Amino acid sequence: MFRQAFRKISSSGVMLRSFSSSAGRQVIRNVSASSNNQSNALVFGVLFATALALTPVAHNATPDYSKAKADIIAAIAAEEERRGDGTSIGPTLVRLAWHASGTYSIFDHTGGSDGATMRFAPECSWGANAGLKIARDFLEPIKKKYPAISYGDLWTLAGVAAVEASGGPKVNWRPGRRDIEEKKVAALPDGRLPNANMGCPVATNSHIRDIFGRMGFNDREIVALLGAHALGRCHTDASGFWGPWTNAETTFSNEYFRLLLEEKWTVKQTHDGKKWTGPLQYEAQKGELMMLPSDLWLLADPQFKKYVELYAKDEETFFRDFSAAFGKLLELGVKF
Repeated sequence: MFRQAFRKISSSGVMLRSFSSSAGRQVIRNVSASSNNQSNALVFGVLFATALALTPVAHNATPDYSKAKADIIAAIAAEEERRGDGTSIGPTLVRLAWHASGTYSIFDHTGGSDGATMRFAPECSWGANAGLKIARDFLEPIKKKYPAISYGDLWTLAGVAAVEASGGPKVNWRPGRRDIEEKKVAALPDGRLPNANMGCPVATNSHIRDIFGRMGFNDREIVALLGAHALGRCHTDASGFWGPWTNAETTFSNEYFRLLLEEKWTVKQTHDGKKWTGPLQYEAQKGELMMLPSDLWLLADPQFKKYVELYAKDEETFFRDFSAAFGKLLELGVKF
């Protein structure tokens, strides 16, 4: 299987960056067409890793971050092509960058993306980080091609690349995160990432302010960061919730805010014709869209609501504010 994948790459003359081109996409189609369903994912992984290996980088070389970013964007496009179902790995990469960074505390200066501590237990096993191994594993071929790039830099760069690849704003990013050895990790307490439901709107909004306030964010920055829910969807096998927030889950936009205000949201009662047994969530458009309690309950808080309304009306302002807040998030605790 490895030789077959290598021959397909070699005969097509496709290098890594070509996976975003029509030639690269055709290679993937050829592999998919010639493989059974059980081997498709493995063939794609071998194919993509082989393409990366065609242009190796010396272990001690200074990483070319621009090229690494381009490779990540190409890998996202190739994975979307392989999936073929309208979903993308991009939103999961944004979540990886955010969860790796969002553990920071301005009070004791622990946590954050410096160290890439999500590689180790117990942080990698937190409920809030369920499903993120997929994103970490997805980036391993990039890490192999650029071995000098730290995991902290790789994960955060991937988040920035994913936002831009989905049509979102450019986010200022710079390298400098260092990877800590497992034996030197001081385990962080679970609970540093936000919970979607603390029982009622008042308690949940207070919790959101506490979590983001611990990182140094104000109300406007909080709402801007939550706008990343325009991307991706929830999965029952990860968070317990189900469904996308918008009808264009691979496109970064202000749709999350518009839908939050304009749709009629009701408590989810059924799923696929059966009684819904998952956690409390809200739905619209006959169950096709979802909102978490922490999403919908933003409207119960006047300070949060005014920024929801602002961003629903003005996508340019949302993009500008998100770019600044996300860039700030990714640098929390990093000693450049």
